[in-house]
Amino acid sequence: MGVAIGEILGFAVGVAISPVPIIAAILMLFSDKASSNSVAFLVGWLVGLAAVAATVLAIGLEGSDGDSDASGWLKLAIGALFLFLAVEQWRARPRGDDEPDLPAWMASIDEFTAGKSFGLGVLLSGVNPKNLGLTIAAANTIGAVGLTTGEEVVVTGVYVLIASCTLIVPVVGYLAVKERMTPVLDEMKTWLTANNATVMAVLFSVLGAKVLGDGISIVTA
Repeated sequence: MGVAIGEILGFAVGVAISPVPIIAAILMLFSDKASSNSVAFLVGWLVGLAAVAATVLAIGLEGSDGDSDASGWLKLAIGALFLFLAVEQWRARPRGDDEPDLPAWMASIDEFTAGKSFGLGVLLSGVNPKNLGLTIAAANTIGAVGLTTGEEVVVTGVYVLIASCTLIVPVVGYLAVKERMTPVLDEMKTWLTANNATVMAVLFSVLGAKVLGDGISIVTA
């Protein structure tokens, strides 16, 4: 089980470094419905990650001898997608005094209900291309190690928690010590907004190379 956790750590950290969801959570914390919306968003995020991982594990792309060609080709496809997205993010980065582009829906976060916040959390964790690809790759890795069902559940839980730490900390921290967290979160939001495209370009490049390398190793073994 320790081996599996070690192998999925990179994928979990890749999901955790997601500027847009972090910015969304911070905006919810600064809204009139901070408690209900931020918690609903966090729960939706957790559910989205867990649902994707559980689905991949249920389908089972690994073969009886561990990693199969199917899982290798899947990782090749995900790695290539990440490298493509890295190029797109780099091209989209703001230059000079240009204002960074953020999703239009962020302007209406103050009007969100708890249900809409939950749905957004599910979409950003389970449907967003980066997080979807990383969770599929992580679940595929977990399934290929040869764990029992109980061990797979534990490792998947560890993955989901690590992948969600950058949302859990600000949400729980803000609700617990609002006064101390407010300036920290405000500075974090400003920095992430300005550097979102650059962060994502670098992250996609590193993750793409890693997942692509894993796929090549499996297919050529």
